[in-house]
Amino acid sequence: MKVKEKQPKRYFVTSDDTSAQKTKHKKKFNKQNVTKNKFTSRKEKNTQKTKNNEDVEVYDVKITPKMYHAQRSQDKKPIRQKPNFKRKKPQNFPGKAPLNPKKLEEYSRGERFQGRGVKNPLHNLKLKKKDRKIHYAEKQAARAEILLTEDQGGIEIEDEDYKTLAITQKVIADNVDIAAAAKIFELNLEFGPYRAKYSRNGRHLLLGSRKGHLAGFDWVTKKLHFEINVMESIHDISWLHVETMVAAAQKEWLYIYDNKGIELHCVKRIDKVLRMEFLPYHFLLACVSEYGFLTWLDISIGEIAGHYNNRLGRTLSMTHNPYNATLCLGDSKGVVSLWAPTVKEPLAKILCHKAPVTAISVNKNGMYMATSGVDRSMKIWDIRKLDGPLQHYMLRSAPVDLEFSQKNMLAVGLGDIVEIYDNCCTRTAEKPYMRHKMAKTVNNFKFCPYEDVLGIGTNRGFTSIIIPGSGEPNFDAYESNPFQTRSQRKEAEVKALLEKIPAELITLNPFEVTEVDVPSMRETLEAKKKLLHVKPKRVDLRPRNKNKGKNRITRQKIIKETARKEQVQQVKEAQGILKGSEQQKKPNQPSFGVLNRFVSNPKSNK
Repeated sequence: MKVKEKQPKRYFVTSDDTSAQKTKHKKKFNKQNVTKNKFTSRKEKNTQKTKNNEDVEVYDVKITPKMYHAQRSQDKKPIRQKPNFKRKKPQNFPGKAPLNPKKLEEYSRGERFQGRGVKNPLHNLKLKKKDRKIHYAEKQAARAEILLTEDQGGIEIEDEDYKTLAITQKVIADNVDIAAAAKIFELNLEFGPYRAKYSRNGRHLLLGSRKGHLAGFDWVTKKLHFEINVMESIHDISWLHVETMVAAAQKEWLYIYDNKGIELHCVKRIDKVLRMEFLPYHFLLACVSEYGFLTWLDISIGEIAGHYNNRLGRTLSMTHNPYNATLCLGDSKGVVSLWAPTVKEPLAKILCHKAPVTAISVNKNGMYMATSGVDRSMKIWDIRKLDGPLQHYMLRSAPVDLEFSQKNMLAVGLGDIVEIYDNCCTRTAEKPYMRHKMAKTVNNFKFCPYEDVLGIGTNRGFTSIIIPGSGEPNFDAYESNPFQTRSQRKEAEVKALLEKIPAELITLNPFEVTEVDVPSMRETLEAKKKLLHVKPKRVDLRPRNKNKGKNRITRQKIIKETARKEQVQQVKEAQGILKGSEQQKKPNQPSFGVLNRFVSNPKSNK
């Protein structure tokens, strides 16, 4: 069998003045002319040069498949043009804009990590990375301040001797525009005393009176949503996750109405409610009853997430901490306790006053807590560290209610007077920022979100006053939008339901869920001790009465089997006695090791 070899191809290159051109020519060669190498020898090249023209150079090349495919791929590639390098114009503002150090201090989150005092290099590296992220967030917050459209309000006084405490609402109404002056109004109602609450976006107002009057309206446009009389006393009111649903704690049970005044639900499992707080991120309505029962109602599924007795008795002062969603209850012993729905014991207790607690309030970021007692004292506490008091104030009378604004202004209700303190948590305020006196008794009050407005519920109606600088000037439309439409409200409701936080995650430390649960040795030992006191399972130890052996035939078999076993036992005992006597009769013979098999062993006569 003959194998045909591939014939080499020839390339003819002509040397012209302008450029060299390559041409391919095929030529048949004999087997003798085919060489194993890719290029021919020098002698053959010289002979070929003499034969051909002087301007033509001939090369004998053996084309391999690899060279063939490489040449085809080069032919298919497009011709690349050389990039046109143009000189860049100098930029007027290269890089990021420099930051004002004063603005950076406003958004500072404390001292930076110095890298000292940490022995483990891995922990040191983690802390440095965390510090870099915090510093980057500070810079971004300072840079984004230019995007904010509104600035915080305030009072500017030209005369230094004139104080802000002497400024009345009439003076403010004369010096502001018409739209701002319309926020100062008063409602004279006959079914007092009234409790007032604003919605989360600060657009809607809900009023409820002790004589059964319940009303909801848009306080900006003064458009009434509904107005009914439930014909029994209302102890507390609350908006739910949207402004189309409200909850009213009536004399016997808890009722839920829509924005038309139509009754949606009557929750008879929750009765005699005195105070209510709604947790928007958990969809929980927290209630405390007249007999001291704490109840968390999940309004998304209609189930009760927690219900137990706090053993504190009748409680009239209650609020919730926005930082970790725990409930703060004040009792008659002057103790403020923190509660969660899944734990039947208080998470923490703080002895705040020596007299009964009258009011509690926690600021927006959950850092400071203000408490007041019957002893006319008001104290500021660091609720994150459970430390304090940071500040201690003595007032002219026992406060009726306390309320923090979005800018950490504190409103204090004293009979018919409402005093507002500015920046009273970090430093001691010598005098109030503003004071408003009325000819009515104050029942409760709330700051309107994203507005410099304080709404006061009195025994004869409702009063709205302006407190410059109390509200957040810029709102986050994804969080709460005062100008949201109906479609935006529906989308926000669906999104909030998808991002709902379970009730089991309400703890004193909200970041505990991100940590690894490593039980200590003491906790494991205590858990084992508790297991010994668990009620044991009920086991019946009485013997069962079986009918085995009562028949005559089975009885005979049992007798024969027992007699046979006794006889076998006697034979075994006799054989053991004989073997023991033989071993005693044998003399002690010397041992010869491996040769013991040749020693004679005479058998004894039986």
